[in-house]
This record gives sequence, C-alpha cells and structure tokens, in this order.
Amino acid sequence: MPAKNPRLTAVVDRSVMVWLKRRAGAQGVSVSLVVRDMLARMRNEDEERYWAAAGERRLESFVREDAVPHDKAWK
Repeated sequence: MPAKNPRLTAVVDRSVMVWLKRRAGAQGVSVSLVVRDMLARMRNEDEERYWAAAGERRLESFVREDAVPHDKAWK
C-alpha cells in the first residue's frame, strides 16, 4: 500500500540518534514524528527570516512622503 506522505531517509551520527530516541521517548512519540516536527519548525523559522529580510529591504526604500494615507487608500 503506498504511503500517504512522501518518505525521507537520513543518515545521522550515533549520538544524534541516541538523542532523538531519548527525546521521542520523553514525548511519547516516534523518532519519525520528532524529526518531522523539527523539520517543520525549521522551515517556519526559515520562512520567517525570509519575510523579515524582505520587510527590511522594503523599509530601506520606503519614503513617507510618497505613501498613500490610510483614509485615501480605502476609499
């Protein structure tokens, strides 16, 4: 039966595997779920950094005098 979600195989150091198993045991979940959640968190953090940098670039070029006031923008 095909898997619902794509699968990934990763090779880790023995110490990382021990740590992952310990963490999974403490949380009462599988190692797979621990790694999945870590990857999702890292992806979210990466996306946050991307949008924060994009916002900073926009702020550098922002000129208040050229901005449209809120009341005129929503008429």
